[in-house]
Amino acid sequence: MQKRKQINKNNKKHTIEFENNSFLPELYGNHDQNLAKFENYYGVAISYRGNILEISGDHESSLMAADKIMELYNELDNGIKLGIKDIDVFLKSKKIEKDKFLIKTKNKKIYARSKNQEKFIHAINNYDLVFGVGPAGTGKTYLAVAAAVQSLINNQISRIILSRPAVEAGERLGFLPGDLKEKIDPYLRPLYDALNDLMPKKILESNMDNGVIEIAPLAFMRGRTLENAFIILDEAQNTTNMQMKMFVTRLGRNSKMVILGDITQIDLPAGSSSGLKEILKLVPKDEGIDVVNFQNKDIVRHRLVDKIVKAYSKLEKQK
Repeated sequence: MQKRKQINKNNKKHTIEFENNSFLPELYGNHDQNLAKFENYYGVAISYRGNILEISGDHESSLMAADKIMELYNELDNGIKLGIKDIDVFLKSKKIEKDKFLIKTKNKKIYARSKNQEKFIHAINNYDLVFGVGPAGTGKTYLAVAAAVQSLINNQISRIILSRPAVEAGERLGFLPGDLKEKIDPYLRPLYDALNDLMPKKILESNMDNGVIEIAPLAFMRGRTLENAFIILDEAQNTTNMQMKMFVTRLGRNSKMVILGDITQIDLPAGSSSGLKEILKLVPKDEGIDVVNFQNKDIVRHRLVDKIVKAYSKLEKQK
């Protein structure tokens, strides 16, 4: 339900009157920087007094700006924090059928921010084995973990298992200082971060202590059959062929498996082939399997991440 009393639409000026003033500081931004970005993006002028906002410009541009501002206002009203995403990404995003692509956890509601994120959520909801492949910053890991948490809350599965290869950027566990936990935690930190953002701290700690949520290196998956579980493998481009075969064959009854990676960021030793690249060639077309390919346009981190990724991609092609 839109929390506005009215949008008056005349030839050149649109007026929005907000019902809830508490979101306006976040909506307007520090020193009105968000409003300035709306002005630059749509080519309009924006002024306000209290809870009344006026948008001036040509009819179509000011109407689009008004609709986008209301979209952002309603997201804030639904508990989505603007600080998590960059305002530039929001301006470029298309309005979507949100209820259809919604993930709910104890801490928040998560909506798809791009068409490929929509496809990814749909795939997770409808397939047993899903591959999410694409550059960093596209939300693959966060959405997968959120979907796992939602499945646990809804009692669709009894546990969550999150894994990553423990060998990245040329580092091997045997050459790192400290005990096993100290060695593996840096590699698994992105998974911890996602869980901390999605679940209340006490519930998360209890679930991890009880084994309901398990975060472990890929090597710990060997010899197990994982039933009634939501299983996520992150950074899968850094698996070998044997590791990938071992992992996918862990899938048991009433389980879902999501495999994530970026085939442009392989950190395996020279001469080693990526298990993710190989399985994408071999995976059969089956009603239980889906592959979602993310693009640079799906990046939802700071706007500069997209430019950096494109620059590296161009460099790789020149080699």
